[in-house]
Amino acid sequence: MGSQFPFTSIKTALATTSNGDTVFVHGGVYKEGNIIIDKSISFIGIDWPVLDGENKYEVVSIKANHVLLSGFKIQHSGIATLEDPCGIKVYDSKYVSIIGNDVYDTFFGIYLQYSHHCIVKDNHIVALGTEEQQIGNGIHCWKSDSLQIIGNQVSGHRDGIYFEFVTGSVIWRNISYKNIRYGLHFMFSNDDAYITNLFRQNGAGVAVMFTKKVKMFNNTFEDNWGDAAYGLLLKEISDSYIFNNRFKGNTSGIYMEGTSRIEVEKNLFINNGWGMKIQASCMDNTIKQNNFLSNTFDVSTNGSLVLNKFEGNYWDKYEGYDLNRDDTGDVPYRPLSLFSMIVEHNPPAMLLFRSFMVNLLDRSEKILPTLTPDNFIDESPQMHALPL
Repeated sequence: MGSQFPFTSIKTALATTSNGDTVFVHGGVYKEGNIIIDKSISFIGIDWPVLDGENKYEVVSIKANHVLLSGFKIQHSGIATLEDPCGIKVYDSKYVSIIGNDVYDTFFGIYLQYSHHCIVKDNHIVALGTEEQQIGNGIHCWKSDSLQIIGNQVSGHRDGIYFEFVTGSVIWRNISYKNIRYGLHFMFSNDDAYITNLFRQNGAGVAVMFTKKVKMFNNTFEDNWGDAAYGLLLKEISDSYIFNNRFKGNTSGIYMEGTSRIEVEKNLFINNGWGMKIQASCMDNTIKQNNFLSNTFDVSTNGSLVLNKFEGNYWDKYEGYDLNRDDTGDVPYRPLSLFSMIVEHNPPAMLLFRSFMVNLLDRSEKILPTLTPDNFIDESPQMHALPL
């Protein structure tokens, strides 16, 4: 352990280090309780050494700036206690890089608090949780800024990735799947971006709450099914941009509540129960140039006053015509079906879906709208699916 000064235990090696040193740990199983890194060092595993918390301890605690941790299998932390034990926890530090580790069966996987300019990259984080009260989050970030969460795979936790009071950070190219609650959970975290991630088969998809100025680009929200499941839940957020995402096979692609000034542009909504649910508390949102394909309901709402704008979307249920052949329908499209409004207020009515009477109601409502809001309308529906 260490090319110049071999040691028989990790803690003995760490005790002799100075800032700027590198500690190499060779393959083997190490059961040394809580390993604390409190100097600016590189801590590197060779041939996947195992750091085992024996279901008692937080495994690695980082309490210094400029630390690199890479190449370890970290497993079996302690479980639910007041201290939230973790596989790896970063305390009040800057410029920490956690790269290329395998974190298995820990209460929290990787946890950053009061941390700045840190990188969590290419880690594989797997837990075996079955109930959300008995497991923590895969990557948990709290009161931090300028973080980069890149290329990680996370499963089996309460939330795959969790941000609370985190600003100026990016979540990029992660795969978050089969987590008990959310694949990604934002709370009070402004000026962030999450880009090109895959969120699949999570309990309720992704939630962004009480937040502003979030960019959500190129993500896939897939197969998030259940009574309260969404591809993406937006609650009390504003001034954000949802661009070029794919919502496939979710109970609801996007559920919006209390949102304002959100741009939803060039996304694909396909094979969802509801493409979008836009509650009456939403205003000044723009939904433009999206493709809505094979959804049971493209859009629904629970109110009669609509303060949002639909513009230039492709709706596969549109039956209008295009006499001047400019690829824009000559007849405006009303994407809100009467039956979707009925189901919104009386969910058991879904049993009547596809019945003759329901089809008749919907067709007559589209011809002579009386109950659906007048301004819930796309004035420029596209005749062909948009290239996204």
